[in-house]
Amino acid sequence: MNTEKSIRVLLVDDEPAIRRSLRLPLQELGFLIVEASRGEEALHLARGDSFDVVLLDINMPGIGGMKTLERLRALAPRLPILMLTVRDDERDKVEALEKGADDYITKPFSFRECLARIRSAVRRAQTPERPEDLPITIGEIEVQPARRSVKKSGQPIRLTPKEYDILYYLMAHAGRAVTHGKLLTSVWGAQYRQEVDYLRTFVRQLRKKIEDDPSNPQYLLTDTCVGYRFAEEIPLAGNSESASSGAYYPLT
Repeated sequence: MNTEKSIRVLLVDDEPAIRRSLRLPLQELGFLIVEASRGEEALHLARGDSFDVVLLDINMPGIGGMKTLERLRALAPRLPILMLTVRDDERDKVEALEKGADDYITKPFSFRECLARIRSAVRRAQTPERPEDLPITIGEIEVQPARRSVKKSGQPIRLTPKEYDILYYLMAHAGRAVTHGKLLTSVWGAQYRQEVDYLRTFVRQLRKKIEDDPSNPQYLLTDTCVGYRFAEEIPLAGNSESASSGAYYPLT
């Protein structure tokens, strides 16, 4: 039985070839795909129907992807929205995340990577909100918010207050790309929003305490020029298969 047959995807891109390259393999897995070629059409569809996730191109004619993102987010605050872009400018990714996108995927990408991001976003949206004082465990790392304590493999780890705040925020949003500005604002306040070098110093120190190999982190990952992402799960030792391997779809 296909457990993903009920997942409804709104696929928004002005390029028919791109929509086709995503539609066909997703349909084979049982996803239900509704297509739109412009933001205006996507908004019309979203007002009259419900979807589990949106794949939204940034660079489109008409109102464009960013404005569509803002209006979709106003319509459905918890609807997972993943941005698709061929642009190299990292500012687009940061802007999309700041405006409410759940994640971004830069073309070209592997279908397996795209599928993993879709599943992750849908899973997070369908998970009931967790009380803030409940423990969070990912891999060997456990955070106890009520005690502001951290353990790795059952052994306590001593963190400074700000190191703990960074770790807790990222683990509470595991799997999501968190921009430098959003993390700085959450931990230090809006006046520190531009202090990226300050944040990097704390992240380096935090990695030394939670990672087996800080130079090759498994938990606290860098989204280049964008921010940080805490892994949702840690692959088993010896499992070299990654989310970005597999069939390659050159979406250019």
